[in-house]
Amino acid sequence: MTQKNINRRRFLQESTTAVTTIALTPYFFSSAQLVHAESIGNRLRLAQIGTGDIARTFDVPQFDKFVDIVAACDIDSSHLQWIQNNPNIGAKDSGGNRIKIDTYKDYRKILDRKDIDIVSICTPDHWHTKIAIEALQAGKHVYCQKPLTLTIEECQKIRAACKKYNQQVFQVGTQQRSFRDQFLIALLMVRKGLLGNVKRIICDLEAGEFKFSGTIPKAEVPETFDYETWLGQTPLKDYLATKELADDWRASIKCPNFSRGHFNFRYWYEYGGGQFSNWGAHHFDIAMWMIDQVGPNQGPTKIKPIHVKHPVPFKNGYPTIDNAYNIATEFHVECHFPNGVVIEARHNTPDGNGILVEGTKGRIHVNRSRIKGKPYEEIGGGYQANGRSKPYSELPEIQKLFPEEDFVQLYKGKPFEDFGWNENGHKKNFIRCIREGGLPVSDVFTTVQVTNVCHLAVIAARLGREIEWDPKTEKTGDTESMTFLAREQRKGYEIPNV
Repeated sequence: MTQKNINRRRFLQESTTAVTTIALTPYFFSSAQLVHAESIGNRLRLAQIGTGDIARTFDVPQFDKFVDIVAACDIDSSHLQWIQNNPNIGAKDSGGNRIKIDTYKDYRKILDRKDIDIVSICTPDHWHTKIAIEALQAGKHVYCQKPLTLTIEECQKIRAACKKYNQQVFQVGTQQRSFRDQFLIALLMVRKGLLGNVKRIICDLEAGEFKFSGTIPKAEVPETFDYETWLGQTPLKDYLATKELADDWRASIKCPNFSRGHFNFRYWYEYGGGQFSNWGAHHFDIAMWMIDQVGPNQGPTKIKPIHVKHPVPFKNGYPTIDNAYNIATEFHVECHFPNGVVIEARHNTPDGNGILVEGTKGRIHVNRSRIKGKPYEEIGGGYQANGRSKPYSELPEIQKLFPEEDFVQLYKGKPFEDFGWNENGHKKNFIRCIREGGLPVSDVFTTVQVTNVCHLAVIAARLGREIEWDPKTEKTGDTESMTFLAREQRKGYEIPNV
């Protein structure tokens, strides 16, 4: 290791040690101090694990604004070509030229590198927990995409790891917590009683994009793709792909064809939870945050499926065929909370993707573009020509009603990072917490509470019946549903116990 890297690592270690004692105290540092910390030649160094659609579209270009991306890992060599050959991504040398990014197939080689401070994880859901825990064990800060885990047991493991390795910062990619003009203002409207007594919140999880695949034939695994490793902890199963996909499987990142692999993992319960954990990780998060149900021992006590439709037959919660997409394409599931609020997961509502909050004083619908509803307009909310909500900076009445201090409180003492409606602010909050200490806005501990609900909705949908949940013991009310809280992990891919 070079002397420069040794000095940089020592600086980071000493800084982290110094701030851990104030991790849960209010924010007292100025923005000028943060800029100074990043201007003294100590840019953090990041490795990207998983370089598919989400990494390419969001995480890599956004992180590149704040850190030096020095390495990447993917089990598909064709994915690595994108980041390795991209002239706009990566650290710069003294002459301002991009330095070629180191690439790996095995993520453990990244974790072994002492000069890497952060790992960004954009793998399929069934790989999140293993990589994240091992990254914490290796002393790395972690940014992990949602949904955080594959099972409730994994939620418990990752929470335990964050408690043990509490000098590392862990941010989850539930970036709607950084959309002030939409979700944070809606949240404060609920918190300050502007909708009255809230009894129902409907989360539209947009199932329309999920089409039934029909029977998918076996196919030859592309030479660039290590499919066996991709399966990870899940059972060994045949690689499946339509003829078109097998012949030209990279025609587009979000391939319109059918397969078991890459982006299409979201259509299989084996590797995720369908829209319950995909959009649910976002919308349940905001809904539960609104009603203050993201703390320890909080959560629903009953999960009740009203209507669920799967594209293949199920028996005892498992699909009876394994060569077709199997996640729910239609659903209406209720989550009943002790405070009397019911949060519903729906596949198709008149308002479309987003969150509908119904209170005794009115209702609002919020999505990533705008807040819609009379209560919002009555407090001074407005819209741009393109239909988006006007930014906070252009809404003087809302600024008076919800001053900056309100957002600092939501951000656990940190300032709101205003980068417009995109996700840059979410990444900036993560970097700030690494520099100064403290929990990021999307910390693991609150995210676990939300992710549990995503998994519970999946279990109730798969079983086709109501299940009970004890948020304190984190157990369901019957033996059959308890078997869905964890999964057997394939030998060689076990998740560490911390």
